[in-house]
This record gives sequence, C-alpha cells and structure tokens, in this order.
Amino acid sequence: MSLDYLWQITGPMLEGAKTTVLLFFLAIITSIPLGFVFTLMVRSHVKPIAWFANGYIYVLRGTPLLLQMLFICFGLPVIPVIGEYLVMDRFAAAALAFTLNYAAYFAEIFRGGLLAIDKGQYEAAQVLGLGRWHTMTRIVLPQMFRIALPAVSNESITLVKDTALLYAVAVPELLHFAQTAVNRDFTIVPFIVAGVIYLFMTLLLTLLFKALERKFKFE
Repeated sequence: MSLDYLWQITGPMLEGAKTTVLLFFLAIITSIPLGFVFTLMVRSHVKPIAWFANGYIYVLRGTPLLLQMLFICFGLPVIPVIGEYLVMDRFAAAALAFTLNYAAYFAEIFRGGLLAIDKGQYEAAQVLGLGRWHTMTRIVLPQMFRIALPAVSNESITLVKDTALLYAVAVPELLHFAQTAVNRDFTIVPFIVAGVIYLFMTLLLTLLFKALERKFKFE
C-alpha cells in the first residue's frame, strides 16, 4: 500500500463525503425544528392534533429509516393518479426521509426534556407575572435544551452514520466510492479510509456538543 494509492482512493471518497455532509446539515436544520413542533402538538389540548402527532412519532420511530427512504423514493411515484406528481430526485427523497424520521426522534427527546422540568418552574414564572410566551422562551426552553443536549448529540452522531443509507438508493456518497474501490482493487483499505473519515466527522461533532454542554452547564 503506497501513499499514491491512498491519495488516489481518498480523493473520490472526500468528494462523496461532501454529499454526506450536505445530507447531514439538511436533515439537522430541518428535523430539529420540526421535531419541536411535533413535541408541542403532542402536548396540545386539541385531541385530534395530539393523536396525529403521537401516531406520526409511533410510525416513524417504529419502522426502519431505510424502508421510509425506499417508500418515498420508489413507492410514492407508483401511487395511482397522484404518483406522477410525487416523483423526486433521489437525494431530495432521501433528505425528506431523513428529516421526517429524525423529527420523530427529536420530538421524543424534546418531550422528555420538557417532562424533566419541575412544575415549580411554571408556578414561579406565574408568581413573577410572566406570560406563557415569556415563560416558555426565558425559563422552559433553555432548561429543556440543556437537558436534551446529550441525547441530541447522540442522535446527531447516529445521523452521520445513517447517511451511508444513501448507498441503497444509488446516490454516490462516501460509502459508495469506498465500495467501488474495494470491488475494483480487491482490498479492504478503502473501507478503512472510509471508517477514518466517518470517525473524523463524528469527532468534530462530539467536540462541538461537548463545548455546548460545558457552556450550558456553567450558565
């Protein structure tokens, strides 16, 4: 194994890693706020809204992400009458599946964070004369975020690894280029290089969330 060979296989994999990183950021940016919306819906006093949110979370957490991605990518277009209007680019379909799936997980994380806040916090806010909006934004949400942060960190790291599922819908990402090199060169070195790249990405995320945890711990 030479340095020239390592560079030869690493270049394409780094190109594939751009797709991996793009999917990660799209999924995180969209699934976290959507997950919080579903958390609020679950706590709604309007029963149909709460039932819908609970059903959504149950279905999306109870079925494999790969199945959801295949359904959106290949299942929606074959629905009678409306299927032709639901055809999407494969990367877009995968990104939608990731957003919907991780929103369900984040919804449960945020719900757990809200349940962990003592009811005395709400009562104290009322005593101070704070309205519902200020109570949520100034007291409840900061505490919820601090409580939920470790779980959000774990889900974010899992999301990085789950991006490898793009391989199943023929979107060229990091693992795709690694598998291509393995099939071509009959060596496991590309898998090792891919593993190192994944570890580097998860290390950066781990350091970021550790810094956030220290910040919120001492505030």
